[in-house]
Amino acid sequence: MRLVVVGGAGTIGRRLVPELRSRGHEVVVAGRTSGTVHVDLTSHASIEAMYGQVGAVDAVVSIAAHGALDDFGTLTAEALHANMRAKFYGQADLVLTGQHVCADGASFTLTSGIFADQAWPHVTGGGVISGALHSFVLSAALELPRGMRINAVSPTMIADSAEAFSAHFPGMRPVAMAELVAHYVRCVEGDANGTVVRVYG
Repeated sequence: MRLVVVGGAGTIGRRLVPELRSRGHEVVVAGRTSGTVHVDLTSHASIEAMYGQVGAVDAVVSIAAHGALDDFGTLTAEALHANMRAKFYGQADLVLTGQHVCADGASFTLTSGIFADQAWPHVTGGGVISGALHSFVLSAALELPRGMRINAVSPTMIADSAEAFSAHFPGMRPVAMAELVAHYVRCVEGDANGTVVRVYG
């Protein structure tokens, strides 16, 4: 298959992209400032331009955007909306635009996160974003055309970056990168549709 991995130069991508290539897939890496194709998930025009460059791919994997930490006492609707621009709206736009240009039977694999299901302080935005992504996946799975599929991988803290985040989320059990990568691969190569893969350690 020919795939585009948005965020493929990041923490997950550095392990996922080589794994996909080792399995015979042609992988195009896209990113805001890295990769062979550039895309800004906050810009619809940029997403359209990316698809114009990569053409009718067989799969799109999004592991690019991260939600910001927040403080509920000072959180505003405007800050919440800004937080959602790339992580939710950008990933949704990858699907809404991609449905018109990707190959028949193409799959979309988005990335949400544990805060949709498990509340933690300072991640109200993260919880809202991930919950919205889960609902979007369920709805899109019913309506995507031409045999297309969509799923989301919802990880907890990743072992490879646990040192940087453990102070923010004390007691959260990390997931091994190899396990996480295997779930992305299954979403690409399998036949699941409308599934949220909860990888919570």
